[in-house]
Amino acid sequence: MSMKLPFFKNKSKETNEPEALENVPNHVAIIMDGNGRWAKKRGLPRIAGHKEGMDVVKEIVKAARNYNVKILTLYAFSTENWKRPKSEVEFLMKLPKEFLHIYLPELMENNVKINTIGNYDELPAHTKEAIDYAKEKTQDNDGLLLNFALNYGSRFEIIRAIRQIMTDMEGSDLSIDNLDEKIFSEYLYTKDLTDPDLLIRTSGEQRLSNFLLWQVAYSEFWFTDVLWPDFNKEIFKEALDDYQKRKRRYGGI
Repeated sequence: MSMKLPFFKNKSKETNEPEALENVPNHVAIIMDGNGRWAKKRGLPRIAGHKEGMDVVKEIVKAARNYNVKILTLYAFSTENWKRPKSEVEFLMKLPKEFLHIYLPELMENNVKINTIGNYDELPAHTKEAIDYAKEKTQDNDGLLLNFALNYGSRFEIIRAIRQIMTDMEGSDLSIDNLDEKIFSEYLYTKDLTDPDLLIRTSGEQRLSNFLLWQVAYSEFWFTDVLWPDFNKEIFKEALDDYQKRKRRYGGI
């Protein structure tokens, strides 16, 4: 019978400590792309790629924690993904429960906090039940924030924010004259998060796919041809190393 290896090892017992990095991005966002192509190349159903990709998530969460990244946002399911075959969508909606069932105890032990962004109400009840349980169990943790973008679409998020702002302008001190970027950001799903410092996309595609359009205005981008199921901690380290070399000017000199 096969056994799952521990999600995290006790750092005091590790022989290979990760190399210390000085300029670590506080918030890393990842577009996990290429699961279907990975499976097709191997003559497997698309769901096999998603299953393999789930195991990569555990490795990258561990790496992010070891490198002292504070927030890791993973684009898990977009508002456009509902267009995929019903069987694939149903499988994707089961993955959070499977992932959390296996790894939640070790996430708890390692002080990881679970969060989500997106149109949460439209998710299936069994998906929300698993996530709600994980959120409740990890709510007091103050280590790495593992942030899943589920049923997330940035255009929907922005329109939703505008609607809420218009509603709040009726009978309140908020007016069109004092609306600024800071106030607008308070109406986004990410209102309690810092903007991503580094955005990674796998599979060779170089587009944002409706992901965090407002929040990545000054993020550093890093693209790789590697498909998500083949992504690993070494490639993640390459992205962090490249980030070390960049000077963020935010429009200045």
